[in-house]
Amino acid sequence: MTPPLIQLAEAQKSAPVTDWAARLGWVAGLLVLVAFVYWLMRQGWKWRGTLQGDLPELPSTPEDPGEPKLTLSGRYHGSTTAGQWLDRIVAHGLGTRSRVELTLTDAGLDVVRPGATDFFVPAAALRGARLDKGIAGKVLTEGGLLVVTWQHGDQEIDSGFRSDRAEEHPAWVEALTALSTTPSSTRNTTEQSETEGAR
Repeated sequence: MTPPLIQLAEAQKSAPVTDWAARLGWVAGLLVLVAFVYWLMRQGWKWRGTLQGDLPELPSTPEDPGEPKLTLSGRYHGSTTAGQWLDRIVAHGLGTRSRVELTLTDAGLDVVRPGATDFFVPAAALRGARLDKGIAGKVLTEGGLLVVTWQHGDQEIDSGFRSDRAEEHPAWVEALTALSTTPSSTRNTTEQSETEGAR
């Protein structure tokens, strides 16, 4: 005769799964849902790229950019319309996050991105730089992001970078601001609004 404790333990065991068809149906449905969401994201990315199709091709590095003033290794976090940190620009690979090597010379800013599109910002196109904490949906610590504002065609762009050594950021802001030949229209508009508000 089986002892009562053993009978109780056997009774508490989970019943074996027999409805495999229902279980597999749920798994298949979940996989379809994930694939559909991914497809929607891809379509949204392509649609945004189509809307930004009038953005000119990115400048390439000149043959003789001059002696480096500053260099930086870190990450590229994306580009947006200047002053609008969520309005991501994806045309010409600007929406792809990547590692980055920055070199600043008198000719401009050389942006080298392994596995993504390189580009060059001529000194005449620089509109300034600042420390910030977010761009293109990426949020970092306060001042943890180096944001460079530059003119490309008819559009002002903010591009966000983070050095592997964040203490380098202030020197970059100072050097980029000194090299900028035209102040950012976005910054001027903001400062004018603040001045009028103070009155």
